[in-house]
Order: sequence, then C-alpha cells, then structure tokens
Amino acid sequence: MATLAAARAEAPATEEAVAEPAVVDQDDAVTEEALREPATAVVRRGDLIAPPPEAEEGTEHALVIRDLVKVFGDTRAVDGIDLTVPAGSFYGIVGPNGAGKTTTLSIVAGLLRSDSGSVSICGVDQSADPRGAKKLMGVLPDRLRTFDRLTGRQLLHYYGLLRGLPAEVVETRTVDLARAFDLTSALGRVVSDYSAGMTKKIMLAGAMIHSPRVLVLDEPFEAVDPVSSGVILDILHAYVDHGGTVILSSHGMDLVERVCARIAIIVGGEVLAEGTIDQVRAGQTLEQRFVELSGGIAEVEGLEWLHAFSD
Repeated sequence: MATLAAARAEAPATEEAVAEPAVVDQDDAVTEEALREPATAVVRRGDLIAPPPEAEEGTEHALVIRDLVKVFGDTRAVDGIDLTVPAGSFYGIVGPNGAGKTTTLSIVAGLLRSDSGSVSICGVDQSADPRGAKKLMGVLPDRLRTFDRLTGRQLLHYYGLLRGLPAEVVETRTVDLARAFDLTSALGRVVSDYSAGMTKKIMLAGAMIHSPRVLVLDEPFEAVDPVSSGVILDILHAYVDHGGTVILSSHGMDLVERVCARIAIIVGGEVLAEGTIDQVRAGQTLEQRFVELSGGIAEVEGLEWLHAFSD
C-alpha cells in the first residue's frame, strides 16, 4: 500500500481521458417515482443543506459544483445542483434510481457536457481546462465498459500509457496494483473471463494507475462480493488517508454511513439534503432519512390478486 500512496507526481497531459463515453438512457432519466412528493414531509431545496465546508489553508476543494443543469428533452435530469467536496475525504452521493446521480457524476468526470453551471476539480475549471481537470481524476463508471478481450496486464498498460506514463512506470504500478487488489494470478487472463468483483477491481486499478487526486466512483460495490468489497475499501481508505478524495454513489446506505464524512441526497435532479452524516440523518438512520426524503414507501394497493396463489 505504501507504493499506492506514495507517488503523487502528476503525469503529462494527453489528448484523451481514459474513461469511456457515458451512455445516458432511460434508467438515468428522472422517473415519476423520483419526482413524487415526499410522503411524510414537504422538502424545499435548501431546507436541509448545510453551509459548504471551508478548504484548509493553502488547499483547494476537491470538487466544487455550482448551479449545474442538464436537460434531456423535457426532463431536467440535473436541476441546479450545488456541491462542495473537501479534499482528503470520502463523499457520498445517494438517491433513488433516476434521481440524476449518474448524470451528475458523468458531467463531473468530463464524459458528458452540462447545459449550464460550472465544475472545478482541485481548483481547475473544467470548462476552461478540460484536459487539466481530467488529469486530476480517476473514473469508475457505473456501466462498466472496457476492452475485455485484453488481458488484465494489457488493460492496465493501456490505461497507464494513455495517461502519459513511461512504460517502465506502468509495469511497476501494474505489479503493485495487482498485488494490492489480489489480481496477480489473473493478469494473464482476458478480462472477459473475470468475475464481476474482479472486473470492478481491475477497472478501479486502471482508474488509480496515474495517481489521481480525485476518484469518481459510480456504484463501485454493486455486484461485488464481501471479500472483494473489503479489499477495495482497504485500498480506498489508505488512498484517502494520504490525501486523496473519493466521491462515490451507492445504494448501500450502511456503507455510505460507515465510510463517508459528508453526503448529498439527490432526488429529482436536486440536492434535498447535504452535510455531515449526522446533519443529514437528523437523529434517524440514513436509510430512514433517505426513504423520507425520496418519497416514502410506494403504494401496494391493487395487488390483492398476488395473495391468491394460482395452485
């Protein structure tokens, strides 16, 4: 782990970002369920949002989003989002399906253009210097797409060379990352033969190979077994302990509550609550608070036939 945390030197900028283009489909549109009025309380934008944290002296925030908007047809998938993520921390973004989380993270990662608003990464304006902003990030998209006919070693070499790292540095970091992620014996196999957990780990290794300041992870633990989740968490904790920033979206409330210093709850393309874990959950569990803000429990009337078994 010392090798992962050590080298922080920035790699030369390249023309392309390593992350592949995001495909936005109906799963990421704001659904009727996401837009439904909360069952237990009427929440207005700004009611439950804590003041943004102050950056430490001599440092920049890892991420600053201001008035971000993205519209698909008649749907405002992202509707004026403001977020401030302090450097050197875990930051969680949660929300129901179709709330706009993936669209927001795709814009942050430079995979999708916003219609308006601004994004800065460690003080670098994404619009003014997109290459500089992308160089500071490692990205793990939700819908994993990769060159899965490459071996694990070939894939990590591809990511490293695309980031402008010398070949010998790429090989050294490939060995280090494979050891840390327990993938050494799998480096010679094609990625299409990997399990879901192994695929997540090799993709995360690719996102980290250039030693970025910020990791943007969309559902990093989805379909991952507990052993692989533990390995990934150990590596991410060491990364944050040495000054890195992890921005993650997840449906796992227990995980978010356990590891994140601050969180934002996004519903209908808006931030309904943001702050420290204690500020957001307001005396409840995070899951209870999430359900309350996102609209409560769906109606189940009309399913009486389901209780009369066909046999």
